[in-house]
Amino acid sequence: MKAFHPTKLRERSDQAGVVLLVAFLVLVGAFFRTQVLQNDRYRLRAENNRLRPVPLQPARGTVYDFKGRVIAETVPGFSVSLLAPSSDSLRQVLRRFSAVVPLDSGDVEDVVNRYYTARYQPALVLGNASQEQVARLEEHRAALPGLVIQSEPRRRYPAGPVIAHLIGYVDEVRQLELDSNRYAGARPGTLVGRSGLEREYDDSLRGVPGLKYIEVDARGRLVREQGAAPPLPSVPGRNLRTTIDMDLQLFVDSIWPKGQAGALIAMTPQGEIRALYSTPAYDPNHFIGGISSSEWARLNTDPTRPLLNRALQVKYPPGSPFKLATAAMGLKRGLVDLHTHMPIRCNGGMQFGNRFFKCWNKAGHGSLDLVGAVAQSCDVYFYQLGLRIQLANILADGVKMGFRNRTQVDLVNETTPIWPAAVDYYDRRYGARGWSNAVILNLAIGQGENTQTLINMVRFYAALAGNGKTPTPYLVTPDSGETFDLGLNQEQLDGLRHALIAVVEQGTAARSRIKEFTVAGKTGTAQNSSDPDRDHGWFLAFAPAEKPEIVVGAIFEFGLHGSTVAPYVVQSIRRYLLGPDSAGGDRARRTPLNLPGDAPTERRRDVPIPDTARVGTRR
Repeated sequence: MKAFHPTKLRERSDQAGVVLLVAFLVLVGAFFRTQVLQNDRYRLRAENNRLRPVPLQPARGTVYDFKGRVIAETVPGFSVSLLAPSSDSLRQVLRRFSAVVPLDSGDVEDVVNRYYTARYQPALVLGNASQEQVARLEEHRAALPGLVIQSEPRRRYPAGPVIAHLIGYVDEVRQLELDSNRYAGARPGTLVGRSGLEREYDDSLRGVPGLKYIEVDARGRLVREQGAAPPLPSVPGRNLRTTIDMDLQLFVDSIWPKGQAGALIAMTPQGEIRALYSTPAYDPNHFIGGISSSEWARLNTDPTRPLLNRALQVKYPPGSPFKLATAAMGLKRGLVDLHTHMPIRCNGGMQFGNRFFKCWNKAGHGSLDLVGAVAQSCDVYFYQLGLRIQLANILADGVKMGFRNRTQVDLVNETTPIWPAAVDYYDRRYGARGWSNAVILNLAIGQGENTQTLINMVRFYAALAGNGKTPTPYLVTPDSGETFDLGLNQEQLDGLRHALIAVVEQGTAARSRIKEFTVAGKTGTAQNSSDPDRDHGWFLAFAPAEKPEIVVGAIFEFGLHGSTVAPYVVQSIRRYLLGPDSAGGDRARRTPLNLPGDAPTERRRDVPIPDTARVGTRR
């Protein structure tokens, strides 16, 4: 064996010592960098592994009517979530959860989908848990690992379905929406407005979410729910004051015939909406905490279409109420004055070409001036007036009066009316030889290519009640939207108002009149192409007629005649002007208004052109 020289052993020992010293210094440097220089960074990583953020939902702003009564408010509530390390673990806990608080299969899948959306946050199970459910879950907490119960603000709508289409509803923001500008600042679980005022003013009402932290172990299991770290408080949303009169809104609901589909709008001549009622409706409270898949499917497949806002989203042929627009066109153009008689007397109809066009009154009205023609709703007079105005002018004036435009009310999903912009519409649709001037007769009496929303017709009657200019309807903020001028002077406006007064005053139902003030109004009956024996009924009115304070319009689907609708409009006007102590709604239920031009008559055949084969109207 070869012996090592002592000197070489010492050299190698020194070299090994140097290596060990260098290694030790490297380790010391690494520890120093980790523990001192990068202390905050690694501490944050450790905290993030131990702490999980849980959003704190802000209280949405309260919505009031114009007198300060609550339409939508925030109340204390509970949410229940589950924190699980894996989807399999979550499903196991959900099976035990369902034995305590029943969940259907759709609800379970919704929870699992929320888990996949945000794996490191508790998955919401019950968004609006009752105190009874919370108590049962607390009793079984040991069998439900990861159970998180939070006290959270909850939306409440005291009037429920009565204000559904006005206020809308809220729902949890979806993951795909979090990156959009519309929902900037929202976090998973944030409630956002989906329809109505809740959506229109969501940015103001929503508030800013906060955060709290829960502690988990290395496997992601819940260790501590409270006090894990200081929370970041949420910021409540701003309150909203509307133009709505909740007393009137509730009154309309109380007198409305059970099961009758339709809508009613009450508005001041300046555009302030005092009531906006649509039925059938839904209960917005059912959306709080998340609506079940089965309930959402039921609402969407319900043949009565409760999600549809009939005040804004449905177009109806306007019928006789549109005759006031035809009258305004003739007056503005100087083709008639209030006392003009037409050359052809009404003997129950008028010959035009090879066709005889009937008036609603088979016996005829004789010779009438414009005021009398409005009061008696004489078709023959307006046939002739339409021919005087001519098609191009009727269409142009209709555009100028706003019949082609949405009102720009501050509610989402308002539909656009149907009104041709110019004569070439007919050429494009039917061909240059496919139509005749008979279309004028239809348009002049509210038929043909003319379907309007209730809110658009109320806006037009607000112009008649006011200064001749259409206001922009609003619920919160006056809009600087486009204003349409009827082009009438004060004498002409007063004349049309007197004609509308005569419509009501010459009716035979004296018991339905309001002795305290005068009502001006117009009925109409729109033929329903899908069911010829079930027409829609209109009534639009304002009062007091001499100095109008309120304009009210209503539509009854399958309501047969405008006289069926009139009592409900009249009693709504009475309630608004005289207050809660005025005579009640029972009289509205039992007393019809038999108004001129609205008596049941045989169905009039439409002009034999394609546009009127499906949609027509009569008084």
